[in-house]
Amino acid sequence: MACSIATTSATAPCSDEQCSKAGLLSQRKFAMIDTALLRSYFTGLQTRIVAALEVIEGASGQAFRADAWQKAVGEPLAGNGCTSIVEGGRVFERGGVAFSQVSGSALPASATAKRPELAGRAFEAMGVSLVLHPENPYCPTAHMNVRALVASKADAPAVWWFGGGMDLTPYYPVSEDIRHFHATCKQALQPFGDDVYGRYKKWCDEYFFLKHRKEPRGVGGVFFDDLSEGGFERCFALTQAVGEAFTEAYLPIIDKRRDLPYGERERDFQAYRRGRYVEFNLVWDRGTLFGLQSGGRTESILMSLPPIVKWRYDWQPTAGSPEAELYEMLQPRDWA
Repeated sequence: MACSIATTSATAPCSDEQCSKAGLLSQRKFAMIDTALLRSYFTGLQTRIVAALEVIEGASGQAFRADAWQKAVGEPLAGNGCTSIVEGGRVFERGGVAFSQVSGSALPASATAKRPELAGRAFEAMGVSLVLHPENPYCPTAHMNVRALVASKADAPAVWWFGGGMDLTPYYPVSEDIRHFHATCKQALQPFGDDVYGRYKKWCDEYFFLKHRKEPRGVGGVFFDDLSEGGFERCFALTQAVGEAFTEAYLPIIDKRRDLPYGERERDFQAYRRGRYVEFNLVWDRGTLFGLQSGGRTESILMSLPPIVKWRYDWQPTAGSPEAELYEMLQPRDWA
Protein backbone atom coordinates (compact mmCIF):
# COMPACT_ATOMS: atom_id res chain seq x y z
CA MET A 1 0.00 0.00 0.00
CA ALA A 2 1.14 3.54 -0.69
CA CYS A 3 2.09 5.56 2.32
CA SER A 4 0.53 8.93 3.04
CA ILE A 5 2.82 11.73 4.14
CA ALA A 6 1.57 14.72 6.06
CA THR A 7 2.13 18.09 4.41
CA THR A 8 2.78 21.45 6.01
CA SER A 9 -0.52 22.82 4.64
CA ALA A 10 -3.97 21.35 4.99
CA THR A 11 -5.26 23.16 1.93
CA ALA A 12 -2.50 23.73 -0.63
CA PRO A 13 -1.28 20.98 -2.96
CA CYS A 14 2.12 19.62 -1.98
CA SER A 15 5.02 21.51 -3.48
CA ASP A 16 8.14 20.10 -5.10
CA GLU A 17 10.04 21.39 -2.05
CA GLN A 18 7.84 19.35 0.27
CA CYS A 19 8.19 16.27 -1.90
CA SER A 20 11.95 16.76 -2.12
CA LYS A 21 12.25 16.93 1.65
CA ALA A 22 10.34 13.67 1.83
CA GLY A 23 12.77 12.15 -0.66
CA LEU A 24 10.10 11.78 -3.32
CA LEU A 25 11.34 13.56 -6.43
CA SER A 26 12.07 11.34 -9.39
CA GLN A 27 15.46 11.84 -11.00
CA ARG A 28 14.78 9.87 -14.16
CA LYS A 29 14.95 11.38 -17.64
CA PHE A 30 14.21 9.53 -20.86
CA ALA A 31 15.22 10.50 -24.39
CA MET A 32 16.41 13.95 -23.29
CA ILE A 33 12.88 14.91 -22.26
CA ASP A 34 13.12 17.36 -19.38
CA THR A 35 10.90 15.66 -16.83
CA ALA A 36 11.63 18.44 -14.31
CA LEU A 37 10.03 20.92 -16.72
CA LEU A 38 6.96 18.71 -17.10
CA ARG A 39 6.67 18.18 -13.37
CA SER A 40 6.95 21.90 -12.69
CA TYR A 41 4.12 22.63 -15.09
CA PHE A 42 1.79 19.89 -13.87
CA THR A 43 2.25 20.66 -10.17
CA GLY A 44 1.76 24.37 -10.90
CA LEU A 45 -1.44 23.61 -12.79
CA GLN A 46 -2.73 21.58 -9.86
CA THR A 47 -2.01 24.46 -7.50
CA ARG A 48 -3.79 27.02 -9.70
CA ILE A 49 -6.88 24.86 -10.20
CA VAL A 50 -7.22 24.05 -6.50
CA ALA A 51 -6.92 27.75 -5.64
CA ALA A 52 -9.71 28.58 -8.13
CA LEU A 53 -11.95 25.83 -6.76
CA GLU A 54 -11.45 27.04 -3.21
CA VAL A 55 -12.63 30.50 -4.28
CA ILE A 56 -15.83 28.86 -5.56
CA GLU A 57 -16.21 26.97 -2.27
CA GLY A 58 -15.88 30.28 -0.43
CA ALA A 59 -15.00 31.08 3.15
CA SER A 60 -17.93 29.03 4.45
CA GLY A 61 -17.01 26.00 2.33
CA GLN A 62 -14.47 23.23 2.67
CA ALA A 63 -10.79 23.65 1.88
CA PHE A 64 -9.09 20.97 -0.20
CA ARG A 65 -6.95 18.57 1.81
CA ALA A 66 -3.53 17.80 0.31
CA ASP A 67 -2.35 14.19 0.61
CA ALA A 68 1.24 13.64 -0.51
CA TRP A 69 2.11 10.01 -1.17
CA GLN A 70 5.01 7.80 -2.23
CA LYS A 71 4.93 4.28 -3.58
CA ALA A 72 6.50 1.82 -1.14
CA VAL A 73 9.68 -0.06 -2.00
CA GLY A 74 8.92 -3.36 -3.69
CA GLU A 75 5.65 -2.29 -5.34
CA PRO A 76 5.18 -2.68 -9.12
CA LEU A 77 5.41 1.09 -9.59
CA ALA A 78 7.88 3.62 -8.27
CA GLY A 79 6.87 7.22 -7.85
CA ASN A 80 4.98 9.81 -5.91
CA GLY A 81 2.29 12.39 -6.14
CA CYS A 82 -0.22 14.54 -4.34
CA THR A 83 -4.00 14.19 -4.27
CA SER A 84 -5.96 17.30 -3.30
CA ILE A 85 -9.42 16.22 -2.19
CA VAL A 86 -12.61 17.85 -0.91
CA GLU A 87 -15.62 15.99 0.49
CA GLY A 88 -18.82 17.46 1.88
CA GLY A 89 -18.07 20.94 0.61
CA ARG A 90 -20.51 23.81 0.23
CA VAL A 91 -20.41 23.41 -3.57
CA PHE A 92 -18.55 20.17 -4.24
CA GLU A 93 -19.94 17.05 -2.66
CA ARG A 94 -16.76 15.33 -3.72
CA GLY A 95 -13.87 16.49 -5.86
CA GLY A 96 -10.25 15.67 -6.43
CA VAL A 97 -7.33 17.23 -8.28
CA ALA A 98 -4.44 14.79 -8.43
CA PHE A 99 -0.84 14.98 -9.61
CA SER A 100 1.20 11.83 -10.02
CA GLN A 101 4.59 10.86 -11.42
CA VAL A 102 5.19 7.13 -11.63
CA SER A 103 7.46 4.70 -13.46
CA GLY A 104 7.35 0.97 -14.07
CA SER A 105 9.26 -1.84 -15.75
CA ALA A 106 6.54 -2.63 -18.31
CA LEU A 107 3.54 -0.82 -19.76
CA PRO A 108 0.21 -2.35 -18.71
CA ALA A 109 -2.06 -4.04 -21.24
CA SER A 110 -4.41 -1.03 -21.43
CA ALA A 111 -1.54 1.10 -22.79
CA THR A 112 -0.40 -1.37 -25.44
CA ALA A 113 -3.74 -2.72 -26.70
CA LYS A 114 -3.63 -0.35 -29.69
CA ARG A 115 0.17 -0.15 -29.81
CA PRO A 116 1.43 -3.72 -29.36
CA GLU A 117 4.91 -2.73 -30.51
CA LEU A 118 5.36 -0.98 -27.14
CA ALA A 119 4.65 -4.10 -25.07
CA GLY A 120 7.38 -4.80 -22.54
CA ARG A 121 8.79 -1.27 -22.52
CA ALA A 122 9.57 0.51 -19.28
CA PHE A 123 7.67 3.75 -18.81
CA GLU A 124 7.39 6.97 -16.89
CA ALA A 125 4.08 8.82 -16.72
CA MET A 126 3.01 12.06 -15.08
CA GLY A 127 0.11 14.42 -15.21
CA VAL A 128 -2.88 16.03 -13.53
CA SER A 129 -6.33 14.48 -13.38
CA LEU A 130 -9.45 15.91 -11.80
CA VAL A 131 -13.11 15.04 -11.33
CA LEU A 132 -15.61 17.35 -9.64
CA HIS A 133 -19.04 16.23 -8.38
CA PRO A 134 -21.08 19.26 -7.21
CA GLU A 135 -23.92 18.65 -4.78
CA ASN A 136 -26.45 20.77 -6.66
CA PRO A 137 -27.97 18.65 -9.49
CA TYR A 138 -28.16 21.76 -11.68
CA CYS A 139 -24.36 21.90 -11.63
CA PRO A 140 -22.72 19.42 -14.01
CA THR A 141 -19.95 17.01 -13.14
CA ALA A 142 -16.65 17.77 -14.86
CA HIS A 143 -13.52 15.81 -15.70
CA MET A 144 -10.14 17.05 -16.97
CA ASN A 145 -6.85 15.28 -17.52
CA VAL A 146 -3.51 16.25 -19.02
CA ARG A 147 -0.58 13.85 -19.07
CA ALA A 148 2.76 12.91 -20.59
CA LEU A 149 4.24 9.45 -20.99
CA VAL A 150 7.62 8.12 -22.12
CA ALA A 151 8.20 4.44 -22.99
CA SER A 152 11.78 3.23 -23.13
CA LYS A 153 13.68 0.17 -24.26
CA ALA A 154 17.40 -0.50 -23.98
CA ASP A 155 17.97 -1.27 -27.67
CA ALA A 156 15.51 1.20 -29.23
CA PRO A 157 14.74 4.92 -29.20
CA ALA A 158 12.37 6.08 -26.48
CA VAL A 159 8.80 6.92 -27.49
CA TRP A 160 6.95 9.84 -25.90
CA TRP A 161 3.43 11.21 -26.21
CA PHE A 162 0.90 13.49 -24.56
CA GLY A 163 -2.79 12.99 -23.88
CA GLY A 164 -5.68 14.67 -22.16
CA GLY A 165 -8.93 16.54 -22.54
CA MET A 166 -11.98 17.68 -20.61
CA ASP A 167 -15.66 16.79 -20.70
CA LEU A 168 -18.94 17.84 -19.12
CA THR A 169 -21.64 15.61 -17.61
CA PRO A 170 -24.84 17.52 -16.78
CA TYR A 171 -27.97 16.19 -15.12
CA TYR A 172 -30.29 19.09 -15.96
CA PRO A 173 -28.50 20.57 -18.99
CA VAL A 174 -28.65 24.18 -20.11
CA SER A 175 -27.75 24.83 -23.74
CA GLU A 176 -25.86 28.06 -23.05
CA ASP A 177 -23.67 26.28 -20.50
CA ILE A 178 -22.76 23.53 -22.94
CA ARG A 179 -22.05 26.05 -25.70
CA HIS A 180 -19.79 28.01 -23.34
CA PHE A 181 -17.87 24.87 -22.37
CA HIS A 182 -17.31 23.84 -25.99
CA ALA A 183 -16.52 27.38 -27.17
CA THR A 184 -13.80 27.65 -24.54
CA CYS A 185 -12.31 24.33 -25.66
CA LYS A 186 -12.41 25.47 -29.28
CA GLN A 187 -10.74 28.78 -28.51
CA ALA A 188 -7.96 27.05 -26.56
CA LEU A 189 -7.17 24.73 -29.48
CA GLN A 190 -7.54 27.27 -32.29
CA PRO A 191 -3.81 28.23 -32.36
CA PHE A 192 -2.93 24.61 -33.18
CA GLY A 193 -5.05 24.31 -36.31
CA ASP A 194 -8.54 25.03 -37.56
CA ASP A 195 -9.46 21.35 -37.53
CA VAL A 196 -8.05 20.38 -34.13
CA TYR A 197 -11.12 21.16 -32.03
CA GLY A 198 -13.41 19.32 -34.42
CA ARG A 199 -11.22 16.22 -34.43
CA TYR A 200 -10.78 16.19 -30.66
CA LYS A 201 -14.50 16.82 -30.08
CA LYS A 202 -15.38 13.84 -32.26
CA TRP A 203 -12.79 11.75 -30.42
CA CYS A 204 -14.34 12.79 -27.11
CA ASP A 205 -17.85 11.89 -28.28
CA GLU A 206 -16.63 8.47 -29.34
CA TYR A 207 -14.50 7.83 -26.27
CA PHE A 208 -16.97 8.80 -23.52
CA PHE A 209 -19.63 6.42 -24.78
CA LEU A 210 -21.11 3.57 -22.74
CA LYS A 211 -21.10 0.78 -25.29
CA HIS A 212 -23.15 -1.55 -23.09
CA ARG A 213 -25.82 1.17 -22.69
CA LYS A 214 -25.45 2.60 -26.18
CA GLU A 215 -25.51 6.14 -24.81
CA PRO A 216 -23.02 8.97 -24.21
CA ARG A 217 -21.79 9.64 -20.69
CA GLY A 218 -22.29 13.38 -21.07
CA VAL A 219 -22.23 16.22 -23.59
CA GLY A 220 -18.58 15.85 -24.45
CA GLY A 221 -15.75 18.29 -24.77
CA VAL A 222 -12.35 17.37 -26.20
CA PHE A 223 -10.14 14.30 -25.92
CA PHE A 224 -6.76 13.40 -27.39
CA ASP A 225 -4.16 10.69 -26.89
CA ASP A 226 -0.89 9.45 -28.41
CA LEU A 227 -0.08 13.05 -29.36
CA SER A 228 3.42 13.48 -30.80
CA GLU A 229 2.86 15.07 -34.22
CA GLY A 230 4.57 18.41 -34.70
CA GLY A 231 7.28 17.82 -32.13
CA PHE A 232 7.63 18.08 -28.38
CA GLU A 233 7.21 21.85 -28.04
CA ARG A 234 3.96 21.95 -30.01
CA CYS A 235 2.49 18.95 -28.19
CA PHE A 236 3.44 20.28 -24.78
CA ALA A 237 1.99 23.70 -25.65
CA LEU A 238 -1.29 22.11 -26.80
CA THR A 239 -1.49 20.08 -23.61
CA GLN A 240 -0.91 23.22 -21.55
CA ALA A 241 -3.60 25.08 -23.50
CA VAL A 242 -6.14 22.42 -22.55
CA GLY A 243 -5.09 22.42 -18.90
CA GLU A 244 -5.22 26.20 -18.60
CA ALA A 245 -8.64 26.42 -20.28
CA PHE A 246 -10.43 24.23 -17.75
CA THR A 247 -11.30 26.80 -15.08
CA GLU A 248 -12.66 29.23 -17.69
CA ALA A 249 -14.69 26.47 -19.34
CA TYR A 250 -16.23 25.10 -16.15
CA LEU A 251 -16.27 27.51 -13.23
CA PRO A 252 -18.57 30.17 -14.79
CA ILE A 253 -21.19 27.41 -15.14
CA ILE A 254 -20.89 26.51 -11.47
CA ASP A 255 -21.01 30.16 -10.47
CA LYS A 256 -24.35 30.57 -12.28
CA ARG A 257 -26.03 27.33 -11.14
CA ARG A 258 -24.72 26.56 -7.65
CA ASP A 259 -27.47 28.44 -5.76
CA LEU A 260 -30.45 27.20 -7.79
CA PRO A 261 -33.04 25.53 -5.54
CA TYR A 262 -33.50 21.76 -5.84
CA GLY A 263 -35.29 18.97 -4.04
CA GLU A 264 -35.38 15.23 -3.53
CA ARG A 265 -36.51 14.56 -7.10
CA GLU A 266 -33.46 16.28 -8.60
CA ARG A 267 -31.06 14.63 -6.17
CA ASP A 268 -32.58 11.23 -6.90
CA PHE A 269 -32.10 11.66 -10.66
CA GLN A 270 -28.58 12.95 -10.14
CA ALA A 271 -27.71 9.83 -8.15
CA TYR A 272 -29.22 7.62 -10.85
CA ARG A 273 -27.23 9.29 -13.63
CA ARG A 274 -24.08 9.18 -11.54
CA GLY A 275 -24.38 5.43 -11.91
CA ARG A 276 -23.51 5.87 -15.59
CA TYR A 277 -20.37 7.74 -14.52
CA VAL A 278 -19.34 4.84 -12.32
CA GLU A 279 -20.05 2.30 -15.04
CA PHE A 280 -17.92 4.12 -17.59
CA ASN A 281 -14.99 4.68 -15.26
CA LEU A 282 -14.82 1.09 -14.04
CA VAL A 283 -15.61 -0.66 -17.33
CA TRP A 284 -14.30 1.47 -20.18
CA ASP A 285 -11.97 4.24 -19.01
CA ARG A 286 -8.41 3.57 -20.16
CA GLY A 287 -6.92 5.87 -17.53
CA THR A 288 -8.60 3.98 -14.70
CA LEU A 289 -7.58 0.65 -16.19
CA PHE A 290 -4.00 1.88 -16.73
CA GLY A 291 -3.71 2.92 -13.11
CA LEU A 292 -5.19 -0.25 -11.65
CA GLN A 293 -3.37 -2.61 -14.02
CA SER A 294 0.00 -0.95 -13.44
CA GLY A 295 -0.27 -0.98 -9.65
CA GLY A 296 -1.18 2.66 -9.19
CA ARG A 297 -2.48 4.23 -6.00
CA THR A 298 -6.06 3.02 -5.68
CA GLU A 299 -7.36 5.87 -3.49
CA SER A 300 -6.15 8.46 -5.98
CA ILE A 301 -7.42 6.54 -9.00
CA LEU A 302 -10.91 6.03 -7.57
CA MET A 303 -11.32 9.60 -6.31
CA SER A 304 -13.25 10.07 -9.57
CA LEU A 305 -16.22 8.12 -8.24
CA PRO A 306 -19.20 10.08 -6.85
CA PRO A 307 -20.09 9.70 -3.15
CA ILE A 308 -23.80 8.87 -3.62
CA VAL A 309 -25.05 6.68 -6.49
CA LYS A 310 -28.24 4.76 -7.28
CA TRP A 311 -29.22 2.11 -9.79
CA ARG A 312 -32.76 1.15 -10.85
CA TYR A 313 -33.96 -1.69 -12.98
CA ASP A 314 -34.93 -0.59 -16.51
CA TRP A 315 -35.94 2.92 -15.42
CA GLN A 316 -37.17 5.35 -18.10
CA PRO A 317 -37.90 9.06 -17.68
CA THR A 318 -41.43 10.38 -18.20
CA ALA A 319 -41.89 11.79 -21.69
CA GLY A 320 -41.64 15.57 -21.73
CA SER A 321 -40.05 15.76 -18.27
CA PRO A 322 -36.84 17.66 -17.45
CA GLU A 323 -35.20 14.28 -16.93
CA ALA A 324 -36.19 13.15 -20.42
CA GLU A 325 -34.67 16.33 -21.84
CA LEU A 326 -31.24 15.18 -20.73
CA TYR A 327 -31.38 12.14 -22.99
CA GLU A 328 -32.17 14.37 -25.96
CA MET A 329 -29.28 16.71 -25.13
CA LEU A 330 -26.79 13.86 -24.80
CA GLN A 331 -26.83 13.18 -28.53
CA PRO A 332 -23.65 14.59 -30.14
CA ARG A 333 -24.06 17.83 -32.05
CA ASP A 334 -22.11 20.96 -32.98
CA TRP A 335 -21.97 23.11 -29.85
CA ALA A 336 -19.35 25.63 -31.00
